[in-house]
Amino acid sequence: MKISKGRKKMRNKQRKSSALGFDAGRGYSLSCIVWSLVGFGLVVCFLSFKHQADSGQAHIYLSHLPATRELEDIEEDHFRLPPPHKVNPRAVKRRGPRKQRKVIDDYLEESSAVHALFFPDQRTAVDPTKGGNDTMYFYPGRVWLDTNGNAIQAHGGGVMYDDKTAKFYWYGENKNGPTYQAHPKGAQRVDIIGVSCYSSKDLWSWTHEGIMLPGEPTNVTHDLHKSKVLERPKVIYNDHTGKYIMWMHIDDANYTKASVGVAVSNSPTGPFTYLYSFRPHGFESRDMTVFKDDDGAAYLFYSSRDNTELHISPLTEDYLHITASVKRILIRRHREAPAVFKHQGTYYMITSGCSGWAPNRALAHAADSIMGPWETLGNPCVGGNRFYRLTTFLSQSTFVLPLPGLPGTFIFMADRWSPSNLRDSRYVWLPLFIGGLADEPLDYSFGFPLWSRVSIYWHKKWRLPETWRVGYT
Repeated sequence: MKISKGRKKMRNKQRKSSALGFDAGRGYSLSCIVWSLVGFGLVVCFLSFKHQADSGQAHIYLSHLPATRELEDIEEDHFRLPPPHKVNPRAVKRRGPRKQRKVIDDYLEESSAVHALFFPDQRTAVDPTKGGNDTMYFYPGRVWLDTNGNAIQAHGGGVMYDDKTAKFYWYGENKNGPTYQAHPKGAQRVDIIGVSCYSSKDLWSWTHEGIMLPGEPTNVTHDLHKSKVLERPKVIYNDHTGKYIMWMHIDDANYTKASVGVAVSNSPTGPFTYLYSFRPHGFESRDMTVFKDDDGAAYLFYSSRDNTELHISPLTEDYLHITASVKRILIRRHREAPAVFKHQGTYYMITSGCSGWAPNRALAHAADSIMGPWETLGNPCVGGNRFYRLTTFLSQSTFVLPLPGLPGTFIFMADRWSPSNLRDSRYVWLPLFIGGLADEPLDYSFGFPLWSRVSIYWHKKWRLPETWRVGYT
């Protein structure tokens, strides 16, 4: 019998085929088959719970922590969407009927009422310079101002905690320029301004430290020339060299270069010196991130092969290049925007689908080893409404930040893109917890993952526990 190629490449050798073959002539009844399946399911469940018990990991369920319990309350959000754009009858006669617009089309158009619903104006901005009842609250989707009263420009970025200065540093793309299309079929873009840096002690009030890595205004051959692409900058500290290393996605206006870039600095506030760009192991690299493990080893995660799969490459000891190792994961899954984090020895990752600037459904993944195999746990979004859950609360993942002093507590960081006016893109920060059973079965198997579920809880407004702010600000 010919075995399909997909069956040969099972990621977990211990899994058994879900195919059931039997000869009717042997007298097997339908009831026997049903009871066999029931028994198989019970065995899988038993082994799953036994594995969790034998692992010796005392999973922390945040509902046991009074300080964070309210953040796990499921908050619904029932809003009424404005009616879609009206179509001019004369235009229909002249051009003929067009495909019916979807809600997401109106959402992406800056002039629509749907767009305005999710991009409230400056009057509702989160302003750290003002006191009052709104102090220290996060409002996903609102304009977020720095301590100078300017909108924060740190898109597609990440946050690093620096022990030397006892501060958090938020690095991201500065998109404070006009949005345009380089050619009619190209994606909306902003000329490279550079990588912004903001510092904070409480994760709510941010001080602008300047442009850490500026764009190049004149040299058209330079990777950072304003006409090119710099996206998703991430910074990690190297304990051996004492250097701060920035990795980023480098591309041309047509997204054909598909490379990673590297820069280095002696200080978290720069300036960073740009070194070079390259394709890891010769593969395309677009959406990417870097992750520093507990033992100091660092890894590059990047979307490759036309975004059909993700690759993982360990970095060299100085974090300036990659080693010879590479692992391909989530093959043919079309995932991007990886955000990697770790909890009690298990590695987790949030990814998005590939739909340009339009939001889509997030997926959570987990692995016992950072190089895999990685399994999918399902959609991590909790609360809000179905529209929110299928669009990752109208945002795209960029980073997951662990909180010092609150074990098992994370902040999910995402961008709510405004493609027609990218400088007005917003930030969606929400609490992320780990606990409970995952809700999506393993590929090629009746079983479910042995890891706990990842949950991102929707809140219109929320803040970190007072005890955390007292101890870490």
